[in-house]
Amino acid sequence: MTFHVPADAYARFMGRFSEPLGVAFADFAGVAPGMTVLDVGSGPGALTTELVRRVGAAHVAAVDPSPPFVAALRDRLPEVDVRTAAAEALPFGDGDFDATLAELVVHFMSDPVAGLREMARVTRPGGVVAACVWDHDGGGSPLSTCWDVARDLDPDVVDESGLAGAREGHLEQLATEAGLADVVGTLLTVEVEFATFDEWWEPYTFGIGPLGDYIRGLGDERRAALRARCAEVLPAAPFRITGSAWAVRARA
Repeated sequence: MTFHVPADAYARFMGRFSEPLGVAFADFAGVAPGMTVLDVGSGPGALTTELVRRVGAAHVAAVDPSPPFVAALRDRLPEVDVRTAAAEALPFGDGDFDATLAELVVHFMSDPVAGLREMARVTRPGGVVAACVWDHDGGGSPLSTCWDVARDLDPDVVDESGLAGAREGHLEQLATEAGLADVVGTLLTVEVEFATFDEWWEPYTFGIGPLGDYIRGLGDERRAALRARCAEVLPAAPFRITGSAWAVRARA
């Protein structure tokens, strides 16, 4: 699965959704001035930028395992403490943050429970640990249209519906297994407008994430068939795509 890609490619693929989602997610997590906050799996900084807007760069840290994303985020927000690290091994001390957030990350952790437990470790007692994952299982993901068409054309395709946290109630279950307290779940929804079909389609060909890997692995003929069928299914441009994410908030 590929995330070692240029930051601008990821921004065109997922940033168009993760930026507005970051606003709703930070609201749900209760991020407010005076807090110190860690963004786990920051990518090129969709959520990080929103956290900086709320609490100031000096009070925000971020980690991501992808060197291109880390480099891009350091350039974008030079005053933020940005480090290369995985969620399961955070390079911070116990209780360093008032809140630790992971946007669209838990389903890609090698061990989601360990990752959430590590997020709790670096959060002060009583502080907030929060995470969100697209509703891949319920068809609410912004990627669902493309995955649905892919399944129609190839019934054996393996989509993202089975990933951790991608179905209702699973993030709450993982948070409980990680030892978190006062676990609360919700569904966050955002909407993005696309001026043309190609604006929507092209980022899927960049090879990012499970869907990008799948599309890149198709031959030219099958890729063209997928594109054509998506164009038939989607409304005439301009059109809007809705994305919904399951979210969980808990106390360390």
